[in-house]
Amino acid sequence: MRILRAADHKRMPWKNGGGETVEIAVSPEEAGLAGFDWRVSMATVAADGPFSIFPGIDRTLAILDGNGMVLDIEGMAPALLTVASDPLAFPADIPVTAKLQDGAITDLNVMTRRDGVAHGLVRIEIAGGKTVSLMSSTCLLLCHRGTLSFRHGDEAGALAAGDALLIENQEEGALEIDGDAKCYLVSIATP
Repeated sequence: MRILRAADHKRMPWKNGGGETVEIAVSPEEAGLAGFDWRVSMATVAADGPFSIFPGIDRTLAILDGNGMVLDIEGMAPALLTVASDPLAFPADIPVTAKLQDGAITDLNVMTRRDGVAHGLVRIEIAGGKTVSLMSSTCLLLCHRGTLSFRHGDEAGALAAGDALLIENQEEGALEIDGDAKCYLVSIATP
């Protein structure tokens, strides 16, 4: 179990050069954009345009801040994503174009290699105490807004806005959380 502090997240250009992404976690560690098994990142989208293509990758996107954007995903009806929307899953290796609703947005992006890794992404509102089930061997809890304290087994700690908790190689269990925060839980399953 590791706390990944917001100040330590890695900043890097988008694959297509159209913006900047903030990498929260990647596996294997230090993997590049062509060699990861899974990756969790945030990006600010400041202009309409195409998404980067990632062959063999599945992606889920959630809007963290801003007025939303419409995604035109090849083979699907256009989808409006806002901060209130459920995260949207789609293949990362087909053409996708984003059109901003009203100004820049910040999104949370989870990507996994389709031939052996799967993922889930859910938004969790914390107001007081909450117990969250951890159903995968790898889980990442991002504290987007607010602050929280957590306990998992014998370990405990605290997260501020932008911090993440990465739990790896664990059996099914629970994470006890206290605080006032808006969070996102990423579950990553490998065979």
